[in-house]
Amino acid sequence: MIFFTLNHSKFSSLLKSLYNLQRFGIKLGLEHTFHLLDSIGNPQDDLRFIHVAGTNGKGSTCAIIESILRASGKKVGLYTSPHLCRFNERIRVNGIPISDEDIIIFMRKISKDIKKIKSTFFETSTAMAFDHFKMKKVDIAVIETGLGGSLDSTNVIIPDLSVITSISMDHKDILGDTVEKIAMEKAGIIKSEIPLVFSEQKKVVEDILIKKAKKVNSKFVIVKDCFVNNISLNKYGCKFFFEDELYRLPLIGVHQAYNAALAIKAIKNYDETIKTSHLRLGIKTVHWPGRLELVDKFIFYDVAHNQSGIFYAIKAIKTVFPEKPLIGLFCLKKNKEIKMIVKEFYNHIEKLYITRDKKRFLIDPYKLSGAINKMGFESKPVNTVSEGISKIKIQIKKGYVGLIFGSHFIAEEVYEEF
Repeated sequence: MIFFTLNHSKFSSLLKSLYNLQRFGIKLGLEHTFHLLDSIGNPQDDLRFIHVAGTNGKGSTCAIIESILRASGKKVGLYTSPHLCRFNERIRVNGIPISDEDIIIFMRKISKDIKKIKSTFFETSTAMAFDHFKMKKVDIAVIETGLGGSLDSTNVIIPDLSVITSISMDHKDILGDTVEKIAMEKAGIIKSEIPLVFSEQKKVVEDILIKKAKKVNSKFVIVKDCFVNNISLNKYGCKFFFEDELYRLPLIGVHQAYNAALAIKAIKNYDETIKTSHLRLGIKTVHWPGRLELVDKFIFYDVAHNQSGIFYAIKAIKTVFPEKPLIGLFCLKKNKEIKMIVKEFYNHIEKLYITRDKKRFLIDPYKLSGAINKMGFESKPVNTVSEGISKIKIQIKKGYVGLIFGSHFIAEEVYEEF
C-alpha cells in the first residue's frame, strides 16, 4: 500500500509537469521533436508506421486499422489524441494503455531535455509514444496526427503508408482560414515514394492531395463513398458492403462505414497477405468510445466539435430514430465557429441544454446559450454536466432520444453518470 501511494504520488506529480508543458502552447514545427527523439536514441528509426491525418474520422480510422492489424496477429502500437479520461489512453500496445510506471520512467529520463528546449506537451507525448513502442517491440505503430500534417510533431516519421481522412474546416486560427490552406497542411504527411490512401474529398481538396502525391511520386488510391454499398444502421452500429464483402461495425453512422472502408483499403495496400477474415474480425471488434457511444438506452455521447462532425452525428441519430424528437446537451471550446456549428442542429434538435466542464476549459454555458439564443435557437444553460444529463433523462421517458456532444473535455463527467 505504501509503495502504491508513493508511486501514485510520483505519477501525479510527473503528469502535472507534463500538462504544465501546455503553457508553451501549440508549436507547429519539427525541430523540438527531432531534438527530443535524438536525446533518447531516435526510437522512430527502428519502427514501422501507418500515418493518419484528416479533420474528421482520423481517430476512428486509426482505431479500425489498429483493430484489423491486431486481428491478423500483429503486435500494434496506437498513438491518438486527445484522451477521454486518462492521459495513458493516448499510447497503447495491443489495446493496453501505457502504464503509470512507464510514464514515470520516461519523464525522468527526458526531463532535462524538456527543460532545455522548452518542448510542448504534444512534442513530449509524441516522443514518449515512440519510445514506448520501441521498448515494447511492436510490429507496426498506427499514428494519428495531432493538428495539421506537415508541421505536426508526428511528421518526423517515414511511414510505410500515409492515410488521409475527410478534410473540412477546423482550427482556422492555426491551420488556415480556407479549406484549401487546411488541405495543404494535411497533405504534408504525403512522403516521397510512400503510398497514399485517402477518402473522397471536395474537388478542390482532392486536387491538392493528388498534386502533392504526383509531385513526390507517391502512388495513391482514392476510396470513393460510392464504393460502400447497402449501409444500414441501428443503435449499436452499422453493416455495409465494400468490395463485395459484408462487414459489421460497432460504430454508428454512414460516415463510420466510410471510415471503415478507408481502413480496409489502407490495410490492403499495407499488407496484401492479411485475410478477409482478419478484416471482418478487426472491424467487428473495434472499440472506440466517445463516437456516438450508446451510454444509456436512448442517450448517446459524441466528442464531435466541428461543423462536419456534428452534422454526421445528428444525421446518424435521425436515421436510426426518425420518429423520435432529439434533445441535446451541448458544450464547446473557445475559438470555434459557433454560427456555422449551430446551423447543423438548427432544425434537428427540439430541446437544447448548454453546459461546460468542471475544469473550465470550455465556454461559459450562460455566454454560449446567450449567443445561440441570439441566432434564434432556444437553449437553456445548466451549471454542470450532471444537471444536464438529469434533464435529458427526464425527457427520454417522454419519448426523446438524447445526444451529449461538443467536446472530449466532459467525457469523464459523462461516464460518471452512467
